[in-house]
Amino acid sequence: MNNSLYQIGTPPNAWEVNANFANIARPPLTSRLLTLKTETKTVEFDLAKAAFLVIDMQNDFCHPDGWVGHTGIDVSQARIPIKPLQKLIPEVRVAGIPIVWVNWRNRCDLLNVSASRKHAYKPTGEGIGLGDPLPANQAPVLMQGSWGAEVVEELEQKPEDIYVDKYEMSGFWNTPLDSILRNLGKTTLLFAGLNADQCVMATLQNASFLGYDCILLRDCTATMSPDFCLKATFYNVEKCFGFVTNSQAVLKVIEDKKI
Repeated sequence: MNNSLYQIGTPPNAWEVNANFANIARPPLTSRLLTLKTETKTVEFDLAKAAFLVIDMQNDFCHPDGWVGHTGIDVSQARIPIKPLQKLIPEVRVAGIPIVWVNWRNRCDLLNVSASRKHAYKPTGEGIGLGDPLPANQAPVLMQGSWGAEVVEELEQKPEDIYVDKYEMSGFWNTPLDSILRNLGKTTLLFAGLNADQCVMATLQNASFLGYDCILLRDCTATMSPDFCLKATFYNVEKCFGFVTNSQAVLKVIEDKKI
């Protein structure tokens, strides 16, 4: 009889089993401590327990031909995170931190999207709202499988990255994000993306409520809202929900540790 042990599950939430034995001790991942300077204090966290959430860096928000651009809004503010993320994401991957793309990709029938959410983006009942085709390319707005819902081409994605579709402001509401992070043993979350005061903030707040430790990257986060909304976001994160730093500080500690 083959007595070899087989791993089932994803470390650290994994067992080792064979026909007669099950090891359910779930041994922890090897700790890799890293000391990061934030804007309020120096923070030590464990790389083995960290994940990087990139929220809503999608064509409908960031591309001039996307949904927001179609409405006449200048998307240059939404594109601010692209350059620092282009430098940071590859180094974060090398450091062994999983990249989690949290994107607004609705069901094609919109059956799980409430009237209040539809109203927020089509308040008069006219115009282009969630699921409606854009006149320029007929791509349905923020719809699963559509061009507008895809991550902008400037940000390279990898097969080993993790992808979570969301349907509301928060990436945790009615999605598997919390289950995925807990299965991976992640407790410290780095945040980047759009919009700082809306989807990023809602996701970060829910993460804090669920017991995660939250670090927001200032230069990798932007909004098309007025500037006071961005300032209030950073203030509230530091006051109530976690810490604020920037990509340069993260890159420095990764390089210093030669991870």
